[in-house]
Amino acid sequence: LASKFVQFQSNQQIPKNSAMIMSPPRLALLLAFLAGTALSFAPSSLHHNRRHAAQIKSIAITTKSTTTVVLSAGGFEWEDPTSEQADPGVDNPFKNPDLLKPDDDDSVEDDEEASLKVDPARLLSPRLRGCNLYLIGMMGSGKSAVGDALARRMGTYNFLDTDAIIEDTAGKPIPQIFEDDGEAAFRDAEAESLASVCAQVRGLVSTGGGLPMRKENFSKMQSGLVVFLDVDPKVIIKRIEGTDRPLLQTENPLETLTNLLEERMEKYEQADVTVEVSADMDLQMTADKCIRALHDFIDENPPAWKEAKEKALEDGLDWVS
Repeated sequence: LASKFVQFQSNQQIPKNSAMIMSPPRLALLLAFLAGTALSFAPSSLHHNRRHAAQIKSIAITTKSTTTVVLSAGGFEWEDPTSEQADPGVDNPFKNPDLLKPDDDDSVEDDEEASLKVDPARLLSPRLRGCNLYLIGMMGSGKSAVGDALARRMGTYNFLDTDAIIEDTAGKPIPQIFEDDGEAAFRDAEAESLASVCAQVRGLVSTGGGLPMRKENFSKMQSGLVVFLDVDPKVIIKRIEGTDRPLLQTENPLETLTNLLEERMEKYEQADVTVEVSADMDLQMTADKCIRALHDFIDENPPAWKEAKEKALEDGLDWVS
């Protein structure tokens, strides 16, 4: 730009005594100003190189501090699903002989009630990898009690109760909400409470009996694992006798409960895991059965990459690791 200006000035026919002729000092000052302006718009190669080097250094430090295996494939980066971070390597403890307590009976490995050296609930958390658990079922099926017991045994999961969230938000018990605002308002509050807990991870959520009936509610729960506690209405009636359940304030509560269960069963049966609860099962036994059912479900529904790896190895193909 400066050279163009000099060439332009030299080509002009200006009288020698004109005031437009610049003195050498002024011309030098103007040329310096023009040169500085031009350079300010061009990125410095030195500055660019330094910044690029800093970025590379930052990437190197970040890569060094994590165990994630980052590979290049097809022009993009991906995390190897077989890495230690993606696969914690925890298997079903009920099928691991090393975790079974010594017993004289050789068939203990096949015994569903075989005792373990560790609580299988503790080993369930890493296998779920933060996936939420949702307990569904009729009122009085034990969702709140079982959910709290499971979360305590798992250790890393937080127990959440949608009914408790609604009562805390409204500042009054659920029967009062039904009386003051009606069932429709309560169902709306249910949907809002579910939306708030779905955003979390490592949550063990107890839901209201009618919550799965809305399609949008059930679709949200499908982001995790849904467990249906299947309890006979006669057992439920004995459990909740003397309580003020709003939907059972009828002449024949058992008949009302049975009819409700028939209406909701189509949704309940869509759960990932169904746990049948009998009258002789206490809280601990119900929790144990849920834990066993969840471990078995994970075995029966492995991640897609695991199935692909097994098939590749069966076919004699190399697996990227």
